[in-house]
Amino acid sequence: MSDALLEVQGLRAAHGQLVAVRDLGFSIARGEVVALIGANGAGKTTLLRCLAGVHPSAAGRVTLAGTDITALLAHQRVRRGLAMVPEGRRLFDDMSVRENLRVAGDHGRPGDWTLPRVLEALPALPPIIDRPAGALSGGQRQAAAIGRALMTNPDVLLLDEVSLGLSPLAVEEVYRNLASLREAGRTSLLLVEQDLSRAMAFADRVLCLREGRIVLQGPAESLTREAVTAAYFGVEAERSLETQS
Repeated sequence: MSDALLEVQGLRAAHGQLVAVRDLGFSIARGEVVALIGANGAGKTTLLRCLAGVHPSAAGRVTLAGTDITALLAHQRVRRGLAMVPEGRRLFDDMSVRENLRVAGDHGRPGDWTLPRVLEALPALPPIIDRPAGALSGGQRQAAAIGRALMTNPDVLLLDEVSLGLSPLAVEEVYRNLASLREAGRTSLLLVEQDLSRAMAFADRVLCLREGRIVLQGPAESLTREAVTAAYFGVEAERSLETQS
């Protein structure tokens, strides 16, 4: 895609002898929201960790805004405009939410995502801004982790297991925050989500992984739940609705 902000070509990654990501290729446009779905062990987290630079890739190329970032370390990718909200959030529990956000800002790059702007975009944060991160609920921790990532001023935000371990009420809160972020329109999102209905309702496009490969992809509005479920569990042959007209 000529307008691709993030482009991945032939990406391959392994855990020892186990190949987790197999020659993947896809791209994400600026402002686009892409949901990454697949069963446990499909390679979703490994893919995100490779993109973030915290897991080595064995082959392939990752390009961000036209610049090859394949050889860059994680902190260098952050400064290029790529940030990740990892599974488990990983906040500094003995620090306040404000301190967590400021630490991230100090290690990011200059941009529009200042502390006031992040607090405006994520309405869940102002009431908890001075609470210790260790005292937050699951939904609050996720909101704080998203805010922390935004403080680095990313062009692309990777979110791993958005709703994992959260109550239904907390999930609603997190997606309200993500909707606010989406409306800002400045950051592309690649999110891993186990809730298929939620992923298809929220994303512009869906990528389904199975055994480290993309087995189905297309605009969320063009994919049926049946087709995604079949691809998810390997019931049908690989296909891409993006190439069908």
